[in-house]
Amino acid sequence: MRDITLGSTGITVPQNAFGALPLQRLEEAEAVALLRAAYEGGMRYFDTARAYSNSEHRVGLAFEGRRDDVYLATKTMARTPDAFWADLETSLSELRTDCIDVHQFHCVDQAYAPGDGTGMYECMLEAKRQGKIRHIGVTAHKIEVAFDCVRSGLYEVLQFPLSYLSGERERELIDECRAANVGYVAMKGLAGGLITNSRTAMAYLMQFDNVLPIWGVQRMSELREWLAYMDETPRMDDELAAFIESERAELAGDFCRGCGYCMPCPQGIVINQCARISLMLRRAPSSAWLTPAWQEAMEAVERCIDCRACVAKCPYELDIPALLRKNRADYERVLAGEVSVA
Repeated sequence: MRDITLGSTGITVPQNAFGALPLQRLEEAEAVALLRAAYEGGMRYFDTARAYSNSEHRVGLAFEGRRDDVYLATKTMARTPDAFWADLETSLSELRTDCIDVHQFHCVDQAYAPGDGTGMYECMLEAKRQGKIRHIGVTAHKIEVAFDCVRSGLYEVLQFPLSYLSGERERELIDECRAANVGYVAMKGLAGGLITNSRTAMAYLMQFDNVLPIWGVQRMSELREWLAYMDETPRMDDELAAFIESERAELAGDFCRGCGYCMPCPQGIVINQCARISLMLRRAPSSAWLTPAWQEAMEAVERCIDCRACVAKCPYELDIPALLRKNRADYERVLAGEVSVA
């Protein structure tokens, strides 16, 4: 496993990092043990967010007393200066540190800049002046917003989805980050669970010497899989390339990544699962998706009134009501035994 440097930050770490969003689903002791095992296995970059409920707290517990041995990145969903400062102070407290290595604007719809009237970028500059953050970053889900952030010259780190299902425009973004000396942190390397072959996912991202993938880990068995690649790092070959092409063919077109930014639904629909359940049925054991609870969740799709509030919030600009109806119809065919699944 090679080390890579995140753009101009000087942060140099193994090309295999930890995404702490799933920690909020675990018991605290289990989460802390997972983080410490990741460190012992060689991971040094840990990414969390103020929006991930108790995730920051657990990261802080895990690395108290060894703060200088790891790089901590977090994010703020704040959209006003007052909210920014409140989030920052909470993040510092929860992470048990006096300085955050990479502080990121979370899921932005614009590239904040000095003098844009929001005051947001000025907050980052002042926090950096005060020594409370070291590097200014941003996360986005809309590709053109990501390009705007890189081209602004204002951000040291960009976090954006990247997997072997990504398109040509996303690969252009990698080159643009390299040219601008902006660190690229790749989230959703498993496309929200649609990719189930970790070896291929890792091999694909290892092709890019300026990309740091963060893997969302919630089980020790998953962590062991990622840590195994520290010593035996998979590389692209003809067999893996052919597999990726078959995967792209199966998943071509519009599909839900399960990011959840469309939520909550005013009609109580679990959009980020119901809009992709037909794919999940084919790519994971079906029993988990055919329980009475999920049948009830899929019945809720009938309550969709096509208000399109979800469409306005979707970073991928999907026609979510249409996807919901399509997945509902597919689900009914599976229940009726008309379609075979995994």
